Order: sequence, then C-alpha cells, then structure tokens
Amino acid sequence: MGDNSVEYRDWVEYPHARLRVEIVKEAGVPKRFVVQLERRVDDGWHEVVRFDHDPENPMGHDITEEGLHMDVYKFGEKARVKDDFPPVNLTRAPRYCIAYIEQHADTLLRRFEKWHDLNQDPTGRRSP
Repeated sequence: MGDNSVEYRDWVEYPHARLRVEIVKEAGVPKRFVVQLERRVDDGWHEVVRFDHDPENPMGHDITEEGLHMDVYKFGEKARVKDDFPPVNLTRAPRYCIAYIEQHADTLLRRFEKWHDLNQDPTGRRSP
C-alpha cells in the first residue's frame, strides 16, 4: 500500500501549549489530516482549535467540497467555526493550517485561557 503517514507534536508555548499534527497521504496527497492546537488544563490536553479533513468518515469534513474551516473549542465543546479562509489546495492544506495556528497561537491561546480562567504567570503556574 502506498500510504505514508506523519504524526507529531510540537511545542507552541512550553510546557502548556502544543501543536498536534496527523497526516495520512496516498500518492503524495493528504487522504486525511488533523492540525490541532492543544492547551494543558490541569493534567490533560484540551483542544483549542482544530482543522481536519477526513472525507471517508461520516462525521469528517471534505475540504475539497466544503472549503477549509477551523473548529474553535470552549469547555470541550465546539463553540464556533471559522470558515472564511481562502481556497487552499488539498496538498498544501496541512502546511497552511500549521502556519495559520503558529501565526495566531497567541491570540487563540489567550482567548481559550480567558474562557477557562487560566491566568498564567511567567512560570506557567495559575495566578491566585
């Protein structure tokens, strides 16, 4: 089978925010992918925002038909969807999503922290 897949995590703000990337390709084209910003809350990782493409999953999305969109999470639930992205070619989409999250991580994380009352001091501990 000509599938190749990539999966990794990369720190956005050590030690409490990371980027999770999963890409499954077939013939060099993403068959499905997830690009997700995650924030540590207590002892677990929680979704902040998520891009995904998984047309074979009934709950998945097909960006070639629906266009790119980003789910925004609040208290573990999808709070809203940002879908005003320019058209992005499927082969370039994962890189576009990674770059978008890296560019907007500060704003996305500060909003998530405000919603969840996670005021950070410089050491990463919660403020009283």
